Amino acid sequence: MSDASHVHEAMKSRGRRAQPTFSVVIPTYQSADTIADAVRSVLGQTRPAHEIIVVDDGSTDDLDGALEPLLEQITLIRKANGGGASALNAGARQATGDFLAILDSDDVYLPGRLSALAQLATAQPGLDLLTTDAYFVVDHERVGRFNVANPFPVDGQRETILERCFIFAPAIRRSRLLEIRGFDEDLSIAYDWDCWLRLILTGSTAAIVDEPHMEYRIHEGSLSGNRASSLRERVVVLDKATRNPALRSAELPAVERSLALNRRRVLLTEAKTVSVRATPALMRETWQRDAQLPFSTRLRVTLACLLPRKLRYALCAQKQRLAVE
Repeated sequence: MSDASHVHEAMKSRGRRAQPTFSVVIPTYQSADTIADAVRSVLGQTRPAHEIIVVDDGSTDDLDGALEPLLEQITLIRKANGGGASALNAGARQATGDFLAILDSDDVYLPGRLSALAQLATAQPGLDLLTTDAYFVVDHERVGRFNVANPFPVDGQRETILERCFIFAPAIRRSRLLEIRGFDEDLSIAYDWDCWLRLILTGSTAAIVDEPHMEYRIHEGSLSGNRASSLRERVVVLDKATRNPALRSAELPAVERSLALNRRRVLLTEAKTVSVRATPALMRETWQRDAQLPFSTRLRVTLACLLPRKLRYALCAQKQRLAVE
């Protein structure tokens, strides 16, 4: 073989090595009804996954029955219940791919998602966070797109990640995830935002394929459906960010503004809940504990205790308007 041929073969070999591999990790808890659809959506990819890792976080439903036809095509990890962050960390430790691609057990990938992520990684090899747009799906109907509701910033990602979580179900470079010690297992809902925030503050860059390549299926049991709990964890994440040594001094005011906004949202959301479930005991708690609430809001909660339930919902609508002002 000529020297030129050796060079050509070496270049081809480097090109092959440059192609990223994706370990898809599916954390699951009590999702026997949906897990098979999630797994099959990965098996149906136009670009095969390097591996599919299902992490059972202590389920007590019939997960075995749901997965039985698929067991030869997945790696199944079983662990005691510890939450979503714990399950993802367990998957990351087991994974061997270049990227850890996340899929919740009640969501699905569309057939071209891994191919789109691979093309993005190949075009921009320095990226640590890869994502695509996703459809919002409610009651089997597509009702919107994630990137329309949460615009993805090409520039200014450090500032934007301190304001909101603009990344959904990404593929994360596994070496970087392990470098920052994975997901924070003290968080039960906002561990994803916390993780992306820590990655970006320590130098990672994210990019998106601006086409929907998965379905984000929202239902009553979704963790993100509990707005008050979600908002409270946002406050925890932002408070934690103020102590991150990678935070620049010029960025601290942005975190503090975001903290103040989310604290107000927590209070208003809790006041709305109190109005719906108004009892004298809850009314007293609102006055004693929520001193930061505007006087007018606390007064509405008090009046709610004296009104029929139908009229309470009118008050709730007013509080909802206040929350976005």
